Amino acid sequence: MRINKNLSKAASFNPTKKSHQMSIVEMCQKIEEQAISLPLYQRDLSWTLQKSIALLNYQLLGKAPVSPISINVILNTQGCVPQVSFIDRELLEEIERGQYSVVDGQQRLSTNYKAYINHEEFRNVILDLGKGVFTESQGAIRNNQVPAGILLNKDDAVLFNYIQKKSTLKSPEITSLLLQIKSKIKNYNYTINSAEDLTEDEQIEWFEVLNNAGSRVSIVQMRFSKLKAHGIDIYTQYTKLFCNKLIDIGFGDFFTPQKTTVSYPIAALNPAYEVLMKKNHSNNYAPIPSDTKENQLCGLDPEELTSCFSVTLQALDNVIDFLEDNELKRPSRIDYINYLIGFWVFNNSNNSSEFRDYIINWYDNVDFTNKSNSDRREIFNDLIAMKEQYS
Repeated sequence: MRINKNLSKAASFNPTKKSHQMSIVEMCQKIEEQAISLPLYQRDLSWTLQKSIALLNYQLLGKAPVSPISINVILNTQGCVPQVSFIDRELLEEIERGQYSVVDGQQRLSTNYKAYINHEEFRNVILDLGKGVFTESQGAIRNNQVPAGILLNKDDAVLFNYIQKKSTLKSPEITSLLLQIKSKIKNYNYTINSAEDLTEDEQIEWFEVLNNAGSRVSIVQMRFSKLKAHGIDIYTQYTKLFCNKLIDIGFGDFFTPQKTTVSYPIAALNPAYEVLMKKNHSNNYAPIPSDTKENQLCGLDPEELTSCFSVTLQALDNVIDFLEDNELKRPSRIDYINYLIGFWVFNNSNNSSEFRDYIINWYDNVDFTNKSNSDRREIFNDLIAMKEQYS
């Protein structure tokens, strides 16, 4: 019987023996020194503030350890995946031998690091001594509350100075408790599962296994993250702008679950791609998540891709203005927005009364309930086909 040679090698190698522990403070120090970084393909931060707060509470109150962090240790610095820093995702010019590259754990590490540096996004995250939990402050910080960025700050003096300014916190009992909490989280150990010099494909395979075999959204995010090497940050230049425009007018509930903050904006790029590439509309280019075209978009020149961003964001502004100017009912789902974005991209100069009446009639009568993807594509085809009447 013939036995595959790789099977014998696999049987003799136990990767779990490479696991070790590292404290939160040590990991944060390494992030600050850029000794822990992210591979270029890693997606942007996706956790909500509430998920970050839940992690802080679990580290403080949980009866079981947080799941391990997965690290690729870079020994061959010449052939490795380019690395970016935490939070601001800036490309690292130099990578030292022994660099820790995070395959899985970015969200957890970023949460702890934001508290460590008192990041602006954590300004309302507080430890409420009365409730006994980390929570989000809904107003002015009260005397029995301590900001997480103060409590868990890298500089111990920051907490001491805060305590001195708050008479309610000066008692030995409270001061001692705060120091115990700080020490516990500072010295909280994560298990680090490590491998050495994994290729990009091997890292992505590891990530996918750790994340339920990889969702389509996470893979899409990875592909777009690589554009950072060409000066394109799709998150700051497009997806966050797209989401914030809708959140600002009270449509933030469209982005639940969190993965939709990527899938909906990316799907909305399809019409701009077809117009800018001078292509006739294809049936599977509807502005719906199942039709996202990450391969085609990532194949564009940086100038072409930023043009797609610009055209789509301008169309979104037009849609928002149209809804407000005509006092239309609040859309029940984001499909209304994405489809109208597509219509505006294909028909960006018509302001006739017929155009207005047609859009209002479509908006008031279209029904997306229980529609298959084929049905949803047909709805979009019919919508943009009608624009020919008003061109």
